[in-house]
Amino acid sequence: MVSGAVLLFLTLSSAWGKLSAERKLAFVTVLFRHGDRSPVRAYPNDPYKESSWPQGFGQLSQEGMRQHLELGQFLRKRYQGFLNESYDRHEISVRSTDYDRTLMSAEANLAGLYPPEGRQVFTPNLSWQPIPVHTVPQSQERLLSFPLGDCPRYKQLMSETEKTDEFISVTNKYKDIIDLVRNETGLNSTTVESVWSVYDTLFCEARHNLTAPDWVTAEVMEKLRILKDFGFQVLFGVHKQQEKSRLQGGLLLGEIVKNLSKMAAPDSKQRLKMMMLSAHDTTIAALQASLNVFSGRQPPYASCHIFELYRDNGSFSVSMFYRNDSTVEPYPLLLPNCTLDCPLDDFVRLTKPSIAEDRDKECQVSSKRENKNVIIGLAVSGCLLFFFIVILLSLICRQKEPSSSHRYRHVINQDGGEES
Repeated sequence: MVSGAVLLFLTLSSAWGKLSAERKLAFVTVLFRHGDRSPVRAYPNDPYKESSWPQGFGQLSQEGMRQHLELGQFLRKRYQGFLNESYDRHEISVRSTDYDRTLMSAEANLAGLYPPEGRQVFTPNLSWQPIPVHTVPQSQERLLSFPLGDCPRYKQLMSETEKTDEFISVTNKYKDIIDLVRNETGLNSTTVESVWSVYDTLFCEARHNLTAPDWVTAEVMEKLRILKDFGFQVLFGVHKQQEKSRLQGGLLLGEIVKNLSKMAAPDSKQRLKMMMLSAHDTTIAALQASLNVFSGRQPPYASCHIFELYRDNGSFSVSMFYRNDSTVEPYPLLLPNCTLDCPLDDFVRLTKPSIAEDRDKECQVSSKRENKNVIIGLAVSGCLLFFFIVILLSLICRQKEPSSSHRYRHVINQDGGEES
């Protein structure tokens, strides 16, 4: 009996070992939002101006630094045995948007991921080492900062979105809150999309124990939160989500898919194991919308979207996870119409509709739509011109045509006689 149990254990262990040996992690991409920060701006009547914050507006707080140190430690634990114990510049590449808060978040994260040991300790009593974080000027950023404002077609889609039944319905439903925000904040105008910046300011102030104005009740904050989340949906969905994705988050998705395919190439000699991307809540929302896995809720501070590429006997698969709560394990994200371990070929095929082949071309207002509008305009103008000409000709003809009274009346001469 005992020998049978031992045999079963050995058999299962052998099978598990074989399975583990076959399926191996090959590459990881992590995209995260920066950590806790000060507000980006104050509203006109805000009692807390930029001087109220230690480093001013939009800056990473010490809590934000701790959040990313913890995330880096989590990544160190998750990828133990995959990443080298000590920092190896060939294994990881880090890219950030050109904002203080994202650059500092990446650095705090790396402090948790690669605490120096042995030869990498360059000064005693300092458990930190410098690791490069790459960026480009914000004016040139086309990969990590969304929505991009360089796309006429996207602006047209946003205008169309504001005319949808859903947008109008939400606007009408929360009109009292929108009006309240305008009256209390001193803003000249408020819309569904703009009130979320007020919510963000109030949210930051509350997190940092600053007293809210009397008009800011729990009910008001909850309604503002709903409008804030709807604002994210408006940016990347609600109306023609896939086309919006091709013009926005699809840019990042296309780069990620390209890297996954490159790492899986038969002749690949890549030593890179992790791509780390430090960005914003809108970046994660844009990416997840392009994957059609966006929950519709604002990604919280230090939230992290993970792509894992696995090799299994020569074939590759992609698994996605989302960490938006440091107290629980990341939860799996399933690409629609695929499994958690989505075969790479299927992943590439299913994401292709969200990736533009020529975004610059697609961003132009379609000539087809433009021609249609021109044709309609010409047709209407032509009809109006035709009716105008008909009416004009009719009037001219009426003036030239003698009336019956003129044809048959007698002409009276000056002498009172008649002339026939």
